[in-house]
Amino acid sequence: MSARPRDVRLLLDERGTVVQWSPEAEQLLGYSAGEALGRHATVFLGQQPGDTETAGRIVARHRDGRRVTVRAAISPLTRPAGAWHWSVRLITASDTAQEKSDTAQEEIDAALLRALLTDSELGVQAVDGDLRLVRLNLSGPGVRGVVGAEAIGRHIRDIAPGLIDEGVEQKFRHVVESGRPLNFLHTGRPPADSDHDHVYSVTLLPLRDSVGRGIGALVASQDVTERERARARLDLLVEAGNRIGTTLDVLTTAKELVAAAVPAVADIATVDVLDGVLHGEASPPGPVSEQTRLRRAAFMSARVPGARPAYDTGEPVEYLLPSHIAGLTELRPLLVPRLEAGEMPVRDRRTPRILADAAHSLMVVPLAARGVVLGLASFYRAREPEPYGEEDLVLASELCARAAVCIDNARQYTRERNAAHSLQRALLPRSAPPQNAVEVAWRHESAYSPGDWFDVIPLSGARVALVVGCMAGQGIGAAAAMGQLRVAINTLAAQDLAPDELLGQLHDLVTGRREEPADDPRAASAGSHMQGATCLYAVYDPVSRRCTLARAGHPAAVVVSPQGKVEIPDIPAGPPLGTQHPPYRTTDVELPEGTMLGLFAGSPAPAGNSERSPAARILQQVLSSNPYRALEDSCEAFIRAYEPATGEGFLLLLARTRALSMDRVAAWTFPPDPAVVATARSLSLRQLVGWGLEELDFTTELIVSELVTNAIRHGTGPVGLRLILDRGLICEVSDGSSTAPHLRYAYETDEGGRGLLLIAQLAHRWGTRYSARGKTIWAEQTIPTAAASTRSGGGGTPGA
Repeated sequence: MSARPRDVRLLLDERGTVVQWSPEAEQLLGYSAGEALGRHATVFLGQQPGDTETAGRIVARHRDGRRVTVRAAISPLTRPAGAWHWSVRLITASDTAQEKSDTAQEEIDAALLRALLTDSELGVQAVDGDLRLVRLNLSGPGVRGVVGAEAIGRHIRDIAPGLIDEGVEQKFRHVVESGRPLNFLHTGRPPADSDHDHVYSVTLLPLRDSVGRGIGALVASQDVTERERARARLDLLVEAGNRIGTTLDVLTTAKELVAAAVPAVADIATVDVLDGVLHGEASPPGPVSEQTRLRRAAFMSARVPGARPAYDTGEPVEYLLPSHIAGLTELRPLLVPRLEAGEMPVRDRRTPRILADAAHSLMVVPLAARGVVLGLASFYRAREPEPYGEEDLVLASELCARAAVCIDNARQYTRERNAAHSLQRALLPRSAPPQNAVEVAWRHESAYSPGDWFDVIPLSGARVALVVGCMAGQGIGAAAAMGQLRVAINTLAAQDLAPDELLGQLHDLVTGRREEPADDPRAASAGSHMQGATCLYAVYDPVSRRCTLARAGHPAAVVVSPQGKVEIPDIPAGPPLGTQHPPYRTTDVELPEGTMLGLFAGSPAPAGNSERSPAARILQQVLSSNPYRALEDSCEAFIRAYEPATGEGFLLLLARTRALSMDRVAAWTFPPDPAVVATARSLSLRQLVGWGLEELDFTTELIVSELVTNAIRHGTGPVGLRLILDRGLICEVSDGSSTAPHLRYAYETDEGGRGLLLIAQLAHRWGTRYSARGKTIWAEQTIPTAAASTRSGGGGTPGA
């Protein structure tokens, strides 16, 4: 007897009639194909095909009457014409152990189907190739209690029109046709909650028949709405952290807050800050009173972009709505789920706009950081019908907490910047000192660096020093260090040092401050701000019309001739103060009367090329366009051109040179012979008569006599005498010696040593300066008022 086949297949039509009979079926049941085809399956099988997918044991009847126990698996098939057929697979058991194993497997398969299609909260559906539902988990999300077994056989869009759209149908067809699974997120409104959007994580798996043809798709979906909301809130906070606080400006930070909130959190958002916050001030810790003055800092609306708010930026805001007042006085976030028109104050300027925008829900969140109350943020909902909830309030509070820290940073920066600028204004010159060498004008817009400074310093011999510099740091420390450096420059300038020598000594001073003990924090702070400071120092002599310039890491000056020709002198670029090693070198240029000098501190020059810096380029254009324009007008023209182009702060010092005519200068050279002292006195008195300064005869005679005598007695080489008539009468005596004179306080019994003491008492000021040829001792007398008013002007020098 041959062994029974283990696997037998036959095919039934939709009425259960045998339409295909295999040789294995004939071997198992004894019926030939001719006997079986066209007969109903119940003739051979003890069970009528039923469900779309079944598995179980049945008793088949052999042709000789024997009963044959088999396990049957029945699954549906579709024909091209659209008619349903059934594939029947009969499996015989070889022994008891195998039967037990198959039974256990059947029980597991049945339990698995019950878990997926009955007990699971995971959405599981099976659809055929026409996207009609063939199996359904009635406990799945979105259908529980709403969709029942009557949905079997219906098109999926008819069952869930708010969830299934054309795009989802295309994904189903793609999976059925391609046989490849697909995962995606989908948002829609399920039958069980057709008023709200839900987010689903969807997996589509292809269903294939026994020969591998696609017959449908299995859908597994999970409601991940809460997870996606949490992720969206986290993404919003991360994005807000990147967008808020990009500057240290209170108003800009407030605008960044409303921009982050609209439309993600609100349709309309406003930020109001305490009046003092805009000036860097901090309120006392704790809640504030309802009389506290606030100003509008930012507004944004998604309802009507560009709509005019109830309060403009910077305008005082009046709070009348109880929720706004409570937010300030109680310092806690408040939720107003429903804004009722009858409850809103009629006198509140916001009320008509709230009604016009159909805002129906409100959140009020106080802005506070580090114990400092900063302001109030308001969020209105208009487009979504659902009111705000507690989750929305938590999100808004977290958003405002992060923004409040940034606003407080901006407030503290504003406070320090204002203090630094106040200190800077107190330290910088308020007016130009009296001098005739140059006409000056300046503008200082210290938007970024309170360490910029300038100076106009009168020097001996009717000369003037022009100084512009920039500290390396910012803040109060930079302003204070700037004041120290400016004092040092004025002190060194009073010694009549050459520009390169002055910068060298200034460099040594900064280096010494840097090396002071670190346990002195004030000294360390000043040294750190001084190190890397830049400086341009220029000395102009109206007698010789020569200008000597030196610089320490600073952009060179711009020189514009009276004819409008622009030139930037080739000044060797020494290192910034306190860095690297000098020497500093000078450049001498001859400047015709009326030449303009432009010294500036602003945007840095690329790669150290001062000609390519924005300030130098704009300054050249402004000065060359009209070289005869008044300096004040040139400053204004520079501001108009520079600030829109760069948006940066700057310092500009303009000077127009004057020349001292030769009829105001008298010079003689004498041999080192005591006999020439009388000649020097005589020539000086004669010159005073020519200038109409007879009132100064006596003092001038004494000064000339003492200085020439000292030069002959203690100096070397020929003696030079020069009288200069400027704002005062200047007497200069030069010799070839570099020996410094000393002021002595002689005793009553001493026969000499009173010369310099006498000069110090007779002259308004006096001093010594050195050159490559020796030294010059000078003394300046004040011109009497009567003489100053009667003497005539000469050359290019204005009256004193």
